[in-house]
Amino acid sequence: MDDDKAYEGLTPAARAAYLGRIGVPDPGEPSAQALARLQEAHLRAVPFENLSLHLGETVVLDPAALVAKVVERRRGGFCYELNGAFAELLRSLGYRVSLLSGRVFDGERLGPPFDHLALRVDLDEPWLVDVGFGRFSRLPLRLDGRAPQPDPHGTFIVAPYGAHGELDVRMDGAPQYRLDPRPYPLADFGPTCWWQSTSPDSPFTRSTTCSVLTEDGGRTTLSGTRLIRSAADGTRTERQLTGAEALSAYREHFGIALDRLPG
Repeated sequence: MDDDKAYEGLTPAARAAYLGRIGVPDPGEPSAQALARLQEAHLRAVPFENLSLHLGETVVLDPAALVAKVVERRRGGFCYELNGAFAELLRSLGYRVSLLSGRVFDGERLGPPFDHLALRVDLDEPWLVDVGFGRFSRLPLRLDGRAPQPDPHGTFIVAPYGAHGELDVRMDGAPQYRLDPRPYPLADFGPTCWWQSTSPDSPFTRSTTCSVLTEDGGRTTLSGTRLIRSAADGTRTERQLTGAEALSAYREHFGIALDRLPG
């Protein structure tokens, strides 16, 4: 991209390429149904992965760079990258999108602000859209809904917390993250993204992971060199791979071609 030219969003050709990447034809006018199709397709096509951190690649929080990584380089990423790129696709399709800061729960303990990036999409009502949290809701969640929301991956509750409009998101009763309702620009996530990418205390620097939703609603995950397959019914198989087998698994299961193992 020309540094002297301001980024103006996806071109029609770039939008078509992104839709091709996730296997979705032009979804037409913005709607809740189309949004659900787009989210599920993204989860099936684009893996949640932290390989850049272990391949010596810099995570660049720039919209054009994020889209290029997902579409042109056929890679995935973690929350800042996946939801940052998906926001650009949704905006190009006419959706009103805001970036929300989340604090991730570790048990009952909360992480720092900007620990997670999620999306608010405003249609007739606001929706929580998230393609960057690994195993989470397969479909968008109503941000204003307070009743339990059934999803193929569990039952979710979005509950108010405190006096400042924060929202706690729970999955099958377990807290996942706390959302700040205020919208933020992508650049505001930069410092925490840098910490997540570089600190030895970050869970992302300790080991490699690559995970994607499968056609049957389960997940395939490569954790280090362990190939884990989790079916929708909860059954799980695990196999330790050789280095050569792991490189083949990246290509076969995630469409990622590497010339060496990360790490």
